[in-house]
Amino acid sequence: MKKLAPKTAVADLFTSNLREIEVFYKNKVRMSDMEKVAGSRDVYEVLQRIWSPRIDHIEEFMVLCLNRANKLLGWARVSQGGLSGTVADPKLIYQIALKSNACSIILAHNHPSGNLQPSEADIHLTRKLKDAGQVLDLPVLDHLIISSEGFYSFADEGLI
Repeated sequence: MKKLAPKTAVADLFTSNLREIEVFYKNKVRMSDMEKVAGSRDVYEVLQRIWSPRIDHIEEFMVLCLNRANKLLGWARVSQGGLSGTVADPKLIYQIALKSNACSIILAHNHPSGNLQPSEADIHLTRKLKDAGQVLDLPVLDHLIISSEGFYSFADEGLI
């Protein structure tokens, strides 16, 4: 009669080339200490504090994650590019939002030229991300284009 391998050895045969996926988020800030944003001006003030000193040099894209009370769970730099563009991958943006247990997100990128008007590519990306958010029940509340001297809000302009 053949002896069966110990259960752990059999399990190892099936899992030795599989990778475990673990999703984990730990909030180290008390809810009462989390900053609340009530509008685009509040968001711009937050962005001014966290944006890199290269705001007038290279284009960067960030996402702010919010809870149901519009308190900031955190922010992440999604990408940085060159003088005239950067790539904002929707999968990465929503990966960040989902991992942080966000209930909504705010998008932001800078225009090193100082021109705050959205390009066609900016408008297209915003629509694409807004549509994805509707599917996931994780809405995009706003998309800000910022410079060192001001900002443009898609929500304030009725584009979201």
